[in-house]
Amino acid sequence: MKKIIVLVCLLMSTFCSFSQNSKPVNQLTIKEKKEGWKLLFDGKTSNGWHLYNKGKVASAWVVKNGELKCDATITDVEREDLVSDNEFENFDLKFEWKISKEGNSGVFFNVIEKEDIPKAWASGPEYQLLEKSHHDYAYSAKKRSGCLYGFYEQKNPAPDKSAGQWNQSEIKQVNGKIEFYLNGVLTATEDFNSENWKSLVANSGFKSFPEFGKHTKGRISLQDWSKGISFRNIKIKEL
Repeated sequence: MKKIIVLVCLLMSTFCSFSQNSKPVNQLTIKEKKEGWKLLFDGKTSNGWHLYNKGKVASAWVVKNGELKCDATITDVEREDLVSDNEFENFDLKFEWKISKEGNSGVFFNVIEKEDIPKAWASGPEYQLLEKSHHDYAYSAKKRSGCLYGFYEQKNPAPDKSAGQWNQSEIKQVNGKIEFYLNGVLTATEDFNSENWKSLVANSGFKSFPEFGKHTKGRISLQDWSKGISFRNIKIKEL
């Protein structure tokens, strides 16, 4: 009898733990739909996305197990950043990501797609994604996860999770004013219309790219890299 009671308790504990920790993946709740959230990734296809300046072609970006993944093992295909079909201006963007060991990636926004702009990063600022064992992690505190890449250290300490574990990130932009969050912690702020931002860009390595950081509307882009990166639960609410 005691064994049965113990077994029932263990099963109930496991069920309760599962119920509390499990959340719908790549789905919106009724509340989110009412609030105006929309999925940018349906969990099954890459609909709504294409390669920067290349359109819908075979690439290292694949959909597998509910993840939008840049698979570093795939060769003999196009390697390029993925960009949203639509442009966004005032928005709240949330996404989950996990990265491989020594991985280096990012999410660009306000990306302008034109043939004379060679890469997504040549116009769109970056929310950095970096695994701790990558050499850039120790080299520069301005290149760690949650940073406005190359410009600021984390506004508040927000350690990311280990390789292969899911992190939660958020980018908000309203009239050119941005906020970055990593695992619920505010990590960056900036006003892209300010003289401070213009000065920062003019004195950075991006000064050679005339479109960089000058737009407050554009596409969202996921960075292709030689190491694996996966995304899920990508959702946006226009503000």
